[in-house]
Amino acid sequence: MKTISELESLIQSEESGISLAEILTRYPERPRRSIQRWLKRLVESDRIYPQGNARARRYYPAHMIPNHSRISKNQFPDYIPISADSQDIVSYIARPLASRNPVGYQAEFLESYIPNESAYLSETLRNQLQKMGNTRHSQLPAGTYGREILDRLLIDLSWASSQLEGNTYSYLDTRQLIQDGKTAQGKTALETQMILNHKSAIELLIENIEVLNFNHFTILNLHSALSENLLPNPSDEGRIRNHIVQISHSTFRPLTVPSQIDEYLTQILEKANQINNPFEQSFFMMVHIPYLQPFADLNKRTSRLAANLPLIRENLCPLTFLDVPEEAYTRAILGVYELTRVELLRDLFVWAYERSTQELLAIKQDLVEPDPIRLKYRGLMKDTINQVVVNNQKEPLKIIKKLVSEQVKVPKDCESVEAMIIEELRRLHEGVLARYGIRPSEYQHWKNQQINL
Repeated sequence: MKTISELESLIQSEESGISLAEILTRYPERPRRSIQRWLKRLVESDRIYPQGNARARRYYPAHMIPNHSRISKNQFPDYIPISADSQDIVSYIARPLASRNPVGYQAEFLESYIPNESAYLSETLRNQLQKMGNTRHSQLPAGTYGREILDRLLIDLSWASSQLEGNTYSYLDTRQLIQDGKTAQGKTALETQMILNHKSAIELLIENIEVLNFNHFTILNLHSALSENLLPNPSDEGRIRNHIVQISHSTFRPLTVPSQIDEYLTQILEKANQINNPFEQSFFMMVHIPYLQPFADLNKRTSRLAANLPLIRENLCPLTFLDVPEEAYTRAILGVYELTRVELLRDLFVWAYERSTQELLAIKQDLVEPDPIRLKYRGLMKDTINQVVVNNQKEPLKIIKKLVSEQVKVPKDCESVEAMIIEELRRLHEGVLARYGIRPSEYQHWKNQQINL
């Protein structure tokens, strides 16, 4: 490859997209930096279309741009209602990069926010969201509604949030991966890992919702679940970053000093915990986690999962981000980064939540009521399956009978619980390991040695 035109021709011929790594493999003589510079020029001139982030990014011919991403330079999708203030943000972000002001992290943006006095969402909006998300489960234990719709939530949120990162898995592919452990053909390992990581993070929220709060443990572990096997440096998983990050297509420059990042993250979490309204809590996290950029990558993903914590805990409809266009979400976040203005993200949040509630409340009537035995003994089932797999040299049925007899106090329930555990073991696959606290290596070792139950 000698010219940028040759690179463009290559990409135009690849309707399934091509990654930087694949380009470098085909043209090993061309310096990586030169190709990256050419790619940037082609993207900025709208001659090719990038999808995905970091190593998962692929480049497509311009005519392959999805319809939902065909947004004119000075408009937002017309089916998402936005205010005049939001339109100002859209117009500013549509300007060429060179004409937008370089900005750094504005501490005042966070420090001026006083929980329960300041409000990004007006009282009218909060009431509107409450009506949308009411599941009539408010008097039930925390997380009851989330557990009832868990199977659907795992698919919807994993798929939609991954789509916002450029993942090309279809909804059907995602369902087959999550339910059956079936990897879609033609998809990269990174895309598969991204979906499975979302699933693990959602399960972490649901399984621990009674005790989780906005603190370092929660945020770091959410990030760890989302970033497993995706970051160039595995030591960055679940840790505050200690190096510079850059925001592509933005004039925003995040903080660089780790001690400052940790200090402001502590402030974010403390303020979030003081907020009384779950929707204000949710939106606050969607604003401030990406703005701070506390992690080496996956900050937006972490904020989207964290935003669901107060909703799931209060038995409100979760926010799945179904049908949210990647470009619309990106512009809304850029409005926060470069202007410290939340109006556009707020309008998108309200629209996205209405879409989520319409979908989830519509399907809820078709769901089978959770098995009361399974619901009652879910902790025992989880622990027993973990013990069977981890202690793969021991007789599985002996482990099951011992633990069930010790913890199930109702004799007539014992047989049902044992049968459920055995059935879960028979259909165990890599896509559900996080639910049981099992590492992939432990599962593979058990799978190689298990006896026929």
